[in-house]
Amino acid sequence: MSITGKLVRKISLSSNVEIVQEFSGVFTDSRKEMKDGLFVPLVGERFDGHEFLLHAIQNGAIAAVWEKGKQIPREIPNQFPLFFVEDTLVALQEMAKVYLEQIQPTVIGVTGSNGKTTTKDIITAVLSTTYSTHKTNGNFNNEIGLPLTVLAMPASCEVLILEMGMSGLREIALLSEIARPHYAVVTNIGESHIEQLGSREAIAKAKMEIAEGLRNNGKVIIDGDEPLLFPYTTNEMITCGFSEQNDVTIVEYEGDDNGFTFRLQDSNFQYSLPLLGKHNVHNAAYAIIIGKLLNVEEKNINEGLNQIALTSMRLEKKQGKSHSIIIDDAYNASPTSMRAAIEVIKELPYEKKIVVLGDIYELGPDEESLHRSVASAVDKPITHVYTIGSKGKWIYDELQKNSHNTMVVKSFENKEEVIAEILPLLDEKTIVLVKASRGMKLETIVEQLIS
Repeated sequence: MSITGKLVRKISLSSNVEIVQEFSGVFTDSRKEMKDGLFVPLVGERFDGHEFLLHAIQNGAIAAVWEKGKQIPREIPNQFPLFFVEDTLVALQEMAKVYLEQIQPTVIGVTGSNGKTTTKDIITAVLSTTYSTHKTNGNFNNEIGLPLTVLAMPASCEVLILEMGMSGLREIALLSEIARPHYAVVTNIGESHIEQLGSREAIAKAKMEIAEGLRNNGKVIIDGDEPLLFPYTTNEMITCGFSEQNDVTIVEYEGDDNGFTFRLQDSNFQYSLPLLGKHNVHNAAYAIIIGKLLNVEEKNINEGLNQIALTSMRLEKKQGKSHSIIIDDAYNASPTSMRAAIEVIKELPYEKKIVVLGDIYELGPDEESLHRSVASAVDKPITHVYTIGSKGKWIYDELQKNSHNTMVVKSFENKEEVIAEILPLLDEKTIVLVKASRGMKLETIVEQLIS
């Protein structure tokens, strides 16, 4: 089965269901153009895709997977094929497994509380210098998105890089069993989804489920600087980080506002990385390890590092008004990633260092103390701190406790007030960080600040 171009020669969904037709792709959204496509209607809490079969046909579907017992519209064309299954989501996942076995790419799985999307992008850039690659796009990293990513893989793909997200236990395990990765990366353990899981220890357990589907002789590269991952260290693990006890240690790292240079302890080769943030050096090291496991030459690895195409709004450097610099990190946030982003700004050579911090969601009953913990990273040389939202105000409140604070610290309820406050401050000596959870949509602030 090949899901781009002509595809699906013969797919066994169960002992008595086989698809032998050819399709241009597999689709779950009836609103999309799907000429010669296979429609897989999914059932959610608030919708049932089976109700939109006629829309899918109008948009080009030539067959559909169908849950047994669901009513079939009388208006469907004569001879329109329906492939009956017990559960359409399971069928979608089974198709992905079959397709993986047919194409047989090397599979890389990437998870972690923070940095998994950036790490996925860096790994893709490194491996694309030597192999034909395909990667997760956008947020297609769950039980629906991952199989769709697999099924969108061209038949020529040699390496498949899959991001794996989760909100609870056993979700990564399912994704790992579908993907059967040859290699996997766990970037770090933060507080994302602590509301559902209750503790960072439980988050570590959930992330390490990625090893459950690992193929024989596979390897998992983990954050060796994270004590919560120490109990999971086995012969199939490679630890990576800045401390000397790691299997792979990052050394001689130096950065400025154009990125970093660094070396790994087992090599004299100096790598360059055009990304901000010490944590991105760590993410790049994961990619280098994967590259070496797949026999990519060091010069090609470095070439890949310098051709990274990052998913937007992740420490994205933009030209601001009046020759200022705006750092757009508005895609998502956790207390850990917010503190890391603030440290990035503190290290850069600008006189006015402004941070705009908004609400962080899904932190559970400890959300107030976790927001207040961000304040520990906010000090000189930061010059201005503007918080937005009721949760962001906890950061402001914590900063107000320091009577010796010389920073300008203000709290706002709406974005327009923040924009009006910042615009007069912008000049060539100014850098502005904008960061919050996705639901805050702080990219609208960035749009008003950039040139």
